[in-house]
Amino acid sequence: MQPGPLNLITDVAGLRVGNASDATLRSGTTVLTADRPFTASVAVHGGAPGTRETDLLAPDKSAPGVDALVLSGGSAFGLAAAQGVMDALHAQGRGFEVFSARVPIVPAAIIFDLLNGGEKLWPVNPYPELGARALAAADTTFAIGTRGAGAGAQTAQHKGGLGSASLVLADGTTVGALVAVNPMGSVTTPSGRHFHAAPFEVNAEFGGLGPDPHPTLALLPSRKVSAMAQQGNTTIAIVATDAALDKAQCNRLAVAAHDGIARAILPAHSPMDGDLVFAAATGDRPLVEPGPQLAMIGHAASLCLSRAIARAVWEAEPDPYDTLPAIRRELGLV
Repeated sequence: MQPGPLNLITDVAGLRVGNASDATLRSGTTVLTADRPFTASVAVHGGAPGTRETDLLAPDKSAPGVDALVLSGGSAFGLAAAQGVMDALHAQGRGFEVFSARVPIVPAAIIFDLLNGGEKLWPVNPYPELGARALAAADTTFAIGTRGAGAGAQTAQHKGGLGSASLVLADGTTVGALVAVNPMGSVTTPSGRHFHAAPFEVNAEFGGLGPDPHPTLALLPSRKVSAMAQQGNTTIAIVATDAALDKAQCNRLAVAAHDGIARAILPAHSPMDGDLVFAAATGDRPLVEPGPQLAMIGHAASLCLSRAIARAVWEAEPDPYDTLPAIRRELGLV
């Protein structure tokens, strides 16, 4: 398996991603969409999730597809970003058709970034506008790091961010991941110089620092966990494929992808994290052997998600007002 040409989730043909952020707010929103509805499901393994319209993604629920998925900062306020996306899609004539009505289906999840030093005393909730801007910016290429839903993200030891990665399987199936990294846990070993996801790195995509040479010391961060991480945190992600999966298979894909969080962040899935993975399938490639193929797609999704998590932190940009260091600044590389 090798990354697709962009090493982004948009290597899955038909998908587009847009970001919008506000430097004063120190927060933002990321939207994944496509030209037509796509199949989606979700798996929530964290103890403190914040979500919108995730119930309808269960395999037994009737909604056949979604028009967009939203990852946002802002805690519960950020769920309003989905309303901005929904309104913009409705204006485009998009949505689930119910006789003469159309209702865009836009599930969303949020991270807690209210304690990162940004201006939070807004007179009007800014997230609907951020959602609409992110949708308008959706394209096959997009920036990662301090962008979109990752603009105000933090981890236990370093500045967090937005990450993405992809893989193309031997049979031609493409898998990708998109993630906003804001966990209670750490993505690096105690030294701060080696990523937990190092064994899965491809082409030095997050610095080529390699595994920690002292793995017995790599279990938990040696530094005190940041106050922000103790108060509220979350890693929220989307994994996607061009395979033709139904909602039940998407649910299994989302479950498998959570392994990517557990491999890249220690600890993960805590009572204070809202760890969540959406899974999306565009349906362009029929499955010939559903069982074995779905197993490999899930494995690839977990690898992509681990790599995307490390890339998010590696690409985070330093700022004078940071409450935690950007890892490349700390290593003297910027």
